[in-house]
Amino acid sequence: MPNAAEILVDTLVAWNVEVVFGLPGDGINGVMEALRTRRDKIAFVQVRHEESAAFMACAYAKWTGKLGVCLATSGPGGTHLLTGLYDAKLDQAPVLAITGMQFHDLIETFTQQDVDLTRVFNDVAVYNAHVADAAHMENVASLACRTALARKGVAHLSIASDVQEQQDAASKRSKRNRPAHTPQDMFAGHNMPLDVELDKAAAILNGASRVAILAGRGAIGAAAELEDTARLLQAPVAKALLGKAVLPDDHPYTTGGIGILGTLASQEAMETCDAVLIVGSTFPYIEYYPKPGQARGVQIDCDAQRIGLRFPVEAGLVGDAAETLRALNQRLTQKPSDEFLQRCQTTMTRWREMMRQSEDAEAQPLKPQAVARAFGQRLADDTVLATDSGQNTELAARHVDLRDGQAFGVSGSLASMACGLAYAIAAGIAFPGRPVAAIVGDGGFAMQLGEFSTAVRYKIPLKLLVIKNNMLNQIAWEQMMFLGNPQFGCELQPIDFAKAAEAMGARGFRIERADQIETVLDEAFAAEGPVVIEAVVDAYEPLMPPKMPPDYAKNFRQALPQTPGRERIEENIAREPAKSMMDA
Repeated sequence: MPNAAEILVDTLVAWNVEVVFGLPGDGINGVMEALRTRRDKIAFVQVRHEESAAFMACAYAKWTGKLGVCLATSGPGGTHLLTGLYDAKLDQAPVLAITGMQFHDLIETFTQQDVDLTRVFNDVAVYNAHVADAAHMENVASLACRTALARKGVAHLSIASDVQEQQDAASKRSKRNRPAHTPQDMFAGHNMPLDVELDKAAAILNGASRVAILAGRGAIGAAAELEDTARLLQAPVAKALLGKAVLPDDHPYTTGGIGILGTLASQEAMETCDAVLIVGSTFPYIEYYPKPGQARGVQIDCDAQRIGLRFPVEAGLVGDAAETLRALNQRLTQKPSDEFLQRCQTTMTRWREMMRQSEDAEAQPLKPQAVARAFGQRLADDTVLATDSGQNTELAARHVDLRDGQAFGVSGSLASMACGLAYAIAAGIAFPGRPVAAIVGDGGFAMQLGEFSTAVRYKIPLKLLVIKNNMLNQIAWEQMMFLGNPQFGCELQPIDFAKAAEAMGARGFRIERADQIETVLDEAFAAEGPVVIEAVVDAYEPLMPPKMPPDYAKNFRQALPQTPGRERIEENIAREPAKSMMDA
């Protein structure tokens, strides 16, 4: 008879789970043994830190649409998962977290690692269960998988170490717990809006003359339908960061990103539209939406809870993005004029010219924009690109143009540092044979530096660009712009990341001057296996919104006299395009 751990792993196999990310420990040994004896059916990827396991499970779910699974031992092993699990919660990724516990009859007796992880995970999880015995596991394991997928969130199972090894026959099954009465597969149903709701949405959009579209991660997989919508409405498509891959960055209808990391064209589209269609996005920065009373709103989302969350829409369409757009497009009439779209396209052309100015390959100290542009140009057409949180996110958003067939991922609503490397490793596990790339900062990379050895161990074909400025650059600029405070506490002790990569058995490269960009990148991209490319760049390069709000400009001028590196910062903001962005 199978024991509780074997029932759990067999359930994962039945739910088509192919990989579990985790770190062994004595509190989870029963599950590890079940994985060992079933390693021909399900893979175990050993990480160096449980936080990375959770990030990888979240990223795997985002990349594939399948259930991501992570595993950790009792106590601190389980608590280490939390950051990555909150990433999954906030970005609606289906993840199952499995944690161990101390012996079942020592719970709440102050024994070693006596942490009630079900209580700890209560906020992060949509399903959260302490497994009582093997008969209970038969019920809850399948229900946890189903709930994570159905509710697009985190499910958690906490299992005492001795319960993991308890055989089903030893369980005292209650008379109402009949074997195999719980769901063993997923019911893949889709919501669709009612005709009256679709008619109302179409009337709003048909009646407007300047429609702007905001597309997010929920529109991934609906590119053809979204393109038809944009053509019918002659509407520019602004992309939230998680929706960067919805349409290629050179697509004539897109105006690129939105927000502080976005483009001037997207901002002006939102400032001048008279209707906005939001597709699969709850982009959190309300100040970048149309002003109250300026535009009418329509929103498409698979989750009714998300409708009207950021912008007061008049028509909320709850359903799958592709199916809903197809139904909506049948009700839309072709706009006779493309004047609004052309204005946005003209602004986008100007924005691209501004970005080329910032990518000055002759400037010294080395400009990070120039390195990011050259890095992005070398990515293969089927590359999976991840980034971390910080200035490196802005570089990926603005200076790497995604092409059709490429994928993009990042910690979205949580915006956590230390996610980029884990996301990239998960991509390599999810898509064997596809090229994988990541752009990270020296701050975030240092947090999980040892995890690069995981990429080496599993032979991930990873090209990892580290933006090294020995500074938490985004935080420094936020201190100045948001509050008017001088930069403080953001300087970092330098680390030789190229040597660290070599110490872990990989290749390390360094770029320090503009004339090294092309040759070093060519050599790095020709190298087999994972590589680190360390780009030593200007620590005082500004990170600015497409238009500097008046309060930001005032705060910045207040903070600048007391900020270290003031002279260098002044030189940089006097250059284009920073000067135009500051004066906009």
